Amino acid sequence: MAKALSDETRGMLLGAIGIAMFSLTLPFTRIAVTEIHPVLMALGRAVVAAMCGATLLWWTKAPRPNRSQVKSLCIVAAGCVLGFPIFTSVAMGEIHASHGAIMLGILPLATALFGALRFGERPSAGFWIAAVIGSALVAAFALEEGGGTLQWGDLAMFIAVVAASMGYAEGGRLSETMGGLTVISWALLLSMPLALPALGWLIMEHGLHASPRAWFGFAYVSLFSMFIGFFFWYKGLALGGIARVGQVQLIQPFLTLLGAAVILGEPLTWKTVLFATLIVIVVALGKRMPVRRYG
Repeated sequence: MAKALSDETRGMLLGAIGIAMFSLTLPFTRIAVTEIHPVLMALGRAVVAAMCGATLLWWTKAPRPNRSQVKSLCIVAAGCVLGFPIFTSVAMGEIHASHGAIMLGILPLATALFGALRFGERPSAGFWIAAVIGSALVAAFALEEGGGTLQWGDLAMFIAVVAASMGYAEGGRLSETMGGLTVISWALLLSMPLALPALGWLIMEHGLHASPRAWFGFAYVSLFSMFIGFFFWYKGLALGGIARVGQVQLIQPFLTLLGAAVILGEPLTWKTVLFATLIVIVVALGKRMPVRRYG
C-alpha cells in the first residue's frame, strides 16, 4: 500500500494548484479587456465572486464579523477586491501580460513589507536591501521595455501591487482567527455597496457586448482568480504552514510568463526570463531575512 502523503506535501501540492490558477489572471484579464471595459470587467468579477462568497457563508453558517474585523475586512476589500482587479485590468489594456508578470514578481516581498509595517515589526537591514534591489529591478525592466520611459500600464501595475500587498497582509493576519475563505467571502460582500451601483452605471454606459472568448476570460478571473483559487491556496497554507507553502509563490512569475506565451502568443524572450529569475532570487532571499517585533 502506498504511503500516505504528509500534511506538508499535501499543502505544497494544494498551494501549487492555487498559485497556478492565480498565475493565469493576467493573461485572461488581457483577453477580456480587449472587448470589455476594464473597470466594468473588474467590478463584474467581484460581483460574480461575491455571489459565490455569499453562498459559502450561508452554507457554512459563518458568524458575522465584529467591528474590529469589519475594519480589517474593509482593507482587504479595498486592496484585493477593488484595487488590484481594477488596476490590473487597466494595465492589461496597456501592456503585455508578460510585462505585468515581472512587475507582480515582487508582490510576496511587498506583502511581507506591508505586514511588517502594519503589525509593529522591524525589518532587518537585509530585508530592506532586498526590497530596494527588487524594486530597482522592476523599475529597470519597466524602463527598458518602455524605451527609457514608464508607461501608464506600469503605473497601474505599481498601484495594483501596493493594493494587493496591503490586502494580502491584512487578510493573512485576519485569516488566523476567521479562516481564509471566510475572510475573502466577507470582503467580497462588503465591497458590494460600492461595486454594484458602479457596475450598473458602467453597464448602461458601455453595454455587455463581447465575444465568447472575452467572456471566457471574464469567467476565469471571476471564478478561479477571485474565488476557487483561494480554496486551494488557503487550504494548502493551513496544511503545510505559511512559511513553507508560501514559498510556492516564487513560481508564479514563470507560470504567468508561460501562460502569456501559450494563451496569448506573447514571445518568451531571454530578457524577460532573466529579469523574472533575478527578481525571484531577490524575493526568496528577502523573505529569509529576519523581521523583529517591536518591544
